[in-house]
Amino acid sequence: MASIHKDIPLSAPAHEVWDAVRDFGALHTRLVPGFVLDTRLDGDARIVSFANGTVARELLVDCDEARRRLVYAVISERLRQHSASVQVIADGEARCRLLWTVDVLPHEIAPYMNGQMDLAASAMQKAFEKVCA
Repeated sequence: MASIHKDIPLSAPAHEVWDAVRDFGALHTRLVPGFVLDTRLDGDARIVSFANGTVARELLVDCDEARRRLVYAVISERLRQHSASVQVIADGEARCRLLWTVDVLPHEIAPYMNGQMDLAASAMQKAFEKVCA
């Protein structure tokens, strides 16, 4: 299984970033605007429409308020396995880091996922620069 890890520095307090992360249906407006165009809730899942035309169904696995950690899984015919966790860690009062780990099979999709995660990280950084500006 391929594991992809991102440690994303953000120019916003941890509680603000966590509030956006835990808002499971608002990826497109709060966390990664531009990278995600729309998010629609469907029970414990969200249907995510990405800017590149991909649509994914992501199932909420866990939302741990105390640890500021959210876990989700992608349900897809193309993927044999996909699980992800996002955790927000304070880095002083005005900054934080978002730790994002994705485990995926088949291995061959890892380079694509890594590139998409980089684009998402850039969108997050831009979103939180605007919040603090």
